[in-house]
Amino acid sequence: MLLLPVSASAEDGTKLFTPCRACHSLDPADQGLPGPNLAGLIGRKVGGDEAFDYSPVLRKARDEGLRWDAEQLDRFLADPAEMFPGLWMSIRGVEDAADRAALVRFLTDPASR
Repeated sequence: MLLLPVSASAEDGTKLFTPCRACHSLDPADQGLPGPNLAGLIGRKVGGDEAFDYSPVLRKARDEGLRWDAEQLDRFLADPAEMFPGLWMSIRGVEDAADRAALVRFLTDPASR
């Protein structure tokens, strides 16, 4: 189980998500973005936004039944290309563990927004 530090504040998560907004949204009504919609991410299959065309590696993960949880999300945000080689997303990852924890909390806990 991933333990998120208390120091991971809502403001930190909001600020860390700002660059992600160029491609992603947490509003289920937002469609047609360069990246998949992240509303309802936790518990959803990887590659599970039916309105988005995922890279083959994410389609494979979906077909294998991999689902997003806080631990998977933390691992992904640390190094997306390591977790999913061939990923089409162009992010290097969030190296700082506290920053990653704040972002994971922001994405997994709607009350933290």
